[in-house]
Amino acid sequence: MEGRISTINRKTKETEVNLEFSLDGRGNSQIETGIGFFNHMLDSFVRHGLFDMKLIVKGDLYVDSHHTVEDTGIVLGQAIKNALGDKKGIRRYGSCMLPMDESLVCCAIDLSGRPYLSYDLKFDNDKVGYIDTELIKEFFYALSYNAGMNLHIRMLSGENNHHIAEAAFKAFAKALDEASRFDSRIQDVLSTKGTI
Repeated sequence: MEGRISTINRKTKETEVNLEFSLDGRGNSQIETGIGFFNHMLDSFVRHGLFDMKLIVKGDLYVDSHHTVEDTGIVLGQAIKNALGDKKGIRRYGSCMLPMDESLVCCAIDLSGRPYLSYDLKFDNDKVGYIDTELIKEFFYALSYNAGMNLHIRMLSGENNHHIAEAAFKAFAKALDEASRFDSRIQDVLSTKGTI
């Protein structure tokens, strides 16, 4: 792990999430959530954002995947917020329009401290692998509200559910990488209020 790092351990009656996350990584991941497709999406997020992440989740998968996915979003959002620190010198905004075969997904982020999710992905199947497609929204909602970020995810085209989901996770990664980067021209925080 390098750079801006956050470690969070969260345990409830439903899940236990142990996370170490670095904004300034090399794309290295060690991920185990018990849900293969979710592991794949999080690995794509780490690799394409050039973050580093160690994540071990033990959830009540005998119930369903909801608590595992949502609680991972909560903890990752908290880790991103902690790793950003006071946000001095960062670009604050980031966006990416990412193609994956027939799918095209746009993601835009404002690390404003004000949480909001605008989400428009359309899946025509209830599941991709062993994850309910409706949980992808739950993940991004939990993440955005715990990170304090304004997050927009829009599907411009797409037919294959795997491609749509993966394009969204990769676009989010690229947008977060851009928004969290330092810019030498920014001496304080990028806000007329003096704080974000």
